[in-house]
Amino acid sequence: MDLELKGRRAVVTGGGRGIGQAIAIALADAGVDVAFNYLRNRRAAGATLSELRSRGVEAFAIKANMADPPALTAMFDEVRERFGTIDLLVANAASGVERSAMDLTRRHFQWTMDINAWGLLHSTQLAAPLMPRGGSIVAISSIGATRAMPYYTAVGASKAAIESLCRHLAVELGPQGIRVNALQPGVVLTDVLQHFPNRDELIEGAMTRTPLGRMVTPLDVAQTVLFLASDLSAMVTGSTLVVDGGYQTQG
Repeated sequence: MDLELKGRRAVVTGGGRGIGQAIAIALADAGVDVAFNYLRNRRAAGATLSELRSRGVEAFAIKANMADPPALTAMFDEVRERFGTIDLLVANAASGVERSAMDLTRRHFQWTMDINAWGLLHSTQLAAPLMPRGGSIVAISSIGATRAMPYYTAVGASKAAIESLCRHLAVELGPQGIRVNALQPGVVLTDVLQHFPNRDELIEGAMTRTPLGRMVTPLDVAQTVLFLASDLSAMVTGSTLVVDGGYQTQG
């Protein structure tokens, strides 16, 4: 099915690798021009940029810290200069400290909330004025927003904030014709898992408890973003779509 996305323009935060990279490439495959930001990994960002341009779309990468308001403002100024308007914002960039609650410091917690929750809110404030009616904002959450997971206190709290923000933003931006949704993947096999002390336990649990018999892939997430970017989801807003292969149906 042709989702009729060709010629649209998107901003993907954290698009240089992992889930963000898969989203950016899927959008380019659908004919969408893509701008994305990255924080540190210039090599990965360069490789992603080459992949996007090889699909014949306009694409560019910007180094910007999601927790730095002037950097984000400069990023969207460049987007405005090069794209004019955008049709889609994918708030994917994320960071956080994987420690037990009793070991978290204020700095750990504030860093995580600034990148994840404030990053979504500020990006939306900057992106919404560039969006025509029918624009879409998709924020990538995680199952840690609604489930307690070891070492995930700070990140889980930030993801819960993201889902709440999406509901409030959907109400506020609805009159402008802008839809806002969260996408909650299950455990996704990316290099991010390497930072979790309980990585092997997470993977084993996902494999054994998922009714569909496999882990969620970055492509699974990307394909759902395509749906939320398209007119097929014209009446979907303020929702959190779960993409976990049924993992959470078993308690």
